[in-house]
Amino acid sequence: MAVLIENLSYTYPDGRNAIKNINAHFEKGKKTAVVGLNGSGKSTLLYHLNGTILPQTGRVNILGEEVSKKTLNSVRKKSGFLFDYPDHQLFLTSVYEDIGFGLKNLGMGREEVEAAVDRILKKLNIEHLKDYSPYQLSLGQKKICAIAGVLVMEPEIIVCDEPFSGLDSKVKAAFKAILDDFSKEGKTIIFSTHDQDFCYEWADNVYVMNEGELIAGGDAVSIFNNAEVLQRAGIVMPKLARLFGHKNPAPRSVEDALNLL
Repeated sequence: MAVLIENLSYTYPDGRNAIKNINAHFEKGKKTAVVGLNGSGKSTLLYHLNGTILPQTGRVNILGEEVSKKTLNSVRKKSGFLFDYPDHQLFLTSVYEDIGFGLKNLGMGREEVEAAVDRILKKLNIEHLKDYSPYQLSLGQKKICAIAGVLVMEPEIIVCDEPFSGLDSKVKAAFKAILDDFSKEGKTIIFSTHDQDFCYEWADNVYVMNEGELIAGGDAVSIFNNAEVLQRAGIVMPKLARLFGHKNPAPRSVEDALNLL
């Protein structure tokens, strides 16, 4: 088990109940999506998965370790977080410094930090961006540099809040390839998204949220073919589910659908 959540609730200072009594588990090595309308509680839930927000009520366990103020450093080594807006985590004067920031914070020596940053720059093919200020980059470049800062920490889990929002198709494909490589290493990806067609194709498992509550969870095919759950959450059924949901096995990509036809 990568993540276990028990009876988790969170209320913002203005009195708004963001999430209510959430119980969930995220399987190790799987890609799990959290879906729902804006304001359904997706981001608040994800913020708990590396201690960006600490539990008020209930508990969160990351790879056997309970999230608390005392365990934050350890938890954040295991679970990296990618924000929806990369400007939230790119704030130094160069891409190189930003990527190495987390390692320096852990007390790693200069030579070790430089070696690790050089490795991730090469792996993601962004060596040409290392001396740029983050504010000189496009949104797609910022997102890839932001995930470099997560991957350099070598976490077992990556939590992504809307990782593909605002990206054109070319950058989205490149970004997806980076996450695919991470997944092929047997690591865990947890992400939120409004792109139900992509989610239907790519996710292994799906949790559905509505007004702060987790109303359903299961494998992607069964969840996205459950019209009652989708209607309750205000989610549109993915196109392939509408067209081929009655098939067994159901095609989950355009290529699979064309082969079936």
